[in-house]
Amino acid sequence: MAELTAKQARFVEEYLIDLNATQAAIRAGYSQKNADGIASQLMAKTQVQAAIDAARANRSEETQINAAWVLKRLAAEAEADLADLYDDTGAIKPIQQWPKIWRQGLVAGVKHQELRDSEGNRTGEFIIDVKVSDRIRRLELIGKHIGVNAFQDIVEHKGLDSLADRLARAAKRTSE
Repeated sequence: MAELTAKQARFVEEYLIDLNATQAAIRAGYSQKNADGIASQLMAKTQVQAAIDAARANRSEETQINAAWVLKRLAAEAEADLADLYDDTGAIKPIQQWPKIWRQGLVAGVKHQELRDSEGNRTGEFIIDVKVSDRIRRLELIGKHIGVNAFQDIVEHKGLDSLADRLARAAKRTSE
């Protein structure tokens, strides 16, 4: 297999940042005007694809983040219980007391109000509103990962064309 040029190697490094081939080509020093075409050409090269695959595998090994990790994380997020954010009286707990899974991305936003005494000194805070991130999207990602076809935008049915042809031929034979 041919070695990568310095520019191709730089493209591979840049591609791994955001998986955007056109932007990676520009950042690697290729012409911005022709970046889209150059990116397509680079992505079609066997040695570039091999370098990207090797770099991804290396990164996955270094970070210990792989498909199994992602699936476990998605499952934990999908199963997280909203009740864990509330205490026994039904009041929302301070953020520091939330389970880690909620603090690491399940909450898209929190509105809170600071409490101050008459002199303006902060005496505490309370949460007004918690916006939960899109949990349905997590289920879709899990479904796509394990091959649940219910999450496909378009489901193809194979064999219907030949069935239609056979029915047409049968209809023709019966009308003769």
